[in-house]
Amino acid sequence: MKTNIYIQKRWWNLALAVLAVIIITISIYYTNHLVKRFAAQESKQIEMWAEAVQSHAELMNYTKGFFNEVSEQEQKRVQLLAKAYESFLEAKPEENTSIYLEIIQSNISIPVVITDNSRKIDLSINLPEHLKDKEKFDEEMMKEFSIYQPIKIDLFGKTEWLFYNESLIFTELKGVLDDLFRLFINDVTDNAVGAPVIIIDSTENSVLAYGNLDSIKMKDPKFVENQILAMQEECVPIKVNYIDNNKVYIYYRRSDLLLQMRYFPLIQILIFGLFVLLAYLLFSYVRRSEQNQVWAGMAKETAHQIGTPLSSLMGWIELLKMEEKPFVGTAEMEIDIDRLNTITERFSKIGSTPTLEPTDVVATVDKTMKYLQHRFSSKFEFDMQLPVREIVIPLNAALFSWVLENLTKNAIDAMADKGKLTVELTEDDSSVFIDISDTGKGLSRSMYKQIFKPGYTSKKRGWGLGLSLAKRIIENYHKGKIFVKNSVAGQGTTFRIVLKK
Repeated sequence: MKTNIYIQKRWWNLALAVLAVIIITISIYYTNHLVKRFAAQESKQIEMWAEAVQSHAELMNYTKGFFNEVSEQEQKRVQLLAKAYESFLEAKPEENTSIYLEIIQSNISIPVVITDNSRKIDLSINLPEHLKDKEKFDEEMMKEFSIYQPIKIDLFGKTEWLFYNESLIFTELKGVLDDLFRLFINDVTDNAVGAPVIIIDSTENSVLAYGNLDSIKMKDPKFVENQILAMQEECVPIKVNYIDNNKVYIYYRRSDLLLQMRYFPLIQILIFGLFVLLAYLLFSYVRRSEQNQVWAGMAKETAHQIGTPLSSLMGWIELLKMEEKPFVGTAEMEIDIDRLNTITERFSKIGSTPTLEPTDVVATVDKTMKYLQHRFSSKFEFDMQLPVREIVIPLNAALFSWVLENLTKNAIDAMADKGKLTVELTEDDSSVFIDISDTGKGLSRSMYKQIFKPGYTSKKRGWGLGLSLAKRIIENYHKGKIFVKNSVAGQGTTFRIVLKK
């Protein structure tokens, strides 16, 4: 009956485990589905953003081409004006200069400055506001008029210099286009879709701008190189041509949030698994603590209950000894009384930390097995293979004897009517090995660990605590090991106890 209950418990545990797996699977599947939808939506947004950037880049390229044409026309216009000035100032008195005057007078936007050799300004036209009040052609003006080479003019035996520049309208237009380009770069780097972006120049070595990336890490050239390689593998970079044949390359990839979301189901599994593991360990600890308290309470109560009639029995034996004709069974009764005292001592120690004292394990095994041999039928053969010398180890003899008793009783039950029980004690430099073998029905390999669990038994009577207590005594109190060494169906089982020297 108890075996059925234990198997039923295993089935319940299996059913709960399957249910937990189903719930986890459904949760992870749904989460993964949401992540995929999110990823698809973000990918679509990135693609739309990239198309918008590409369109904007094409517009910038078109603007650049248009500006180049305007620039060529502007350059011809400025050169024509400079030639008109030169021709007018160097014209002979009889020469018709009306056409030159007309060109000069039509100039309302091209800055012109005429100076002498000392750079004193004799004439200035269409100067910007910040240069109008200057009387001398200084370094600031030199920078402003550095695009075109000045023209040397000999006028009435005096050398003059004619400086000219791009028109004010063209300069303003160039500034507007520069601002548009900067706004375009800022829009790309500060994009709303959260895409990491790196913009590099035509040499593909210098980073012009970046967005949605760690500013500290971007100081590391290796990090930048790895980011560019990753972006190049994921998305085709966008090329933008700009004024003065400058080119920039826009590298981008999907957001870090999307990359993190891809790993979210795995992280969810790990977190859920960790939670289940912690919950299981906590539940196991609480359950073991409760079992320890129940066992300790039951053991101590049993020891107390046995103690009262045991004292009475000891008194009755003393009375029997005082009879004129002593009872022939008194000696054996005293042995059994001593055994009951030992059992009482065992139960009283459950729940408390036992004291391990240097003890001859060979003598303890021999004494225990001889006592048990006299209590079982002669149909069961006891084969004792013990060393003839002492082997002293840290041991609690009362509890260790209890382990031997439990193993022996299990072996007798497994052999039914008759059989052979072999006890062999061996050693090495660090450990002592006690093998207890029977010729019973044997165990299946799946039962090797289950038989040590509390409540497990294949018998119609009993609580299934004998092997569980034996395991606790050997492993918890003596820091040793107890396990099924081997078992063959129909031939028998061998239990091994390992104790440290």
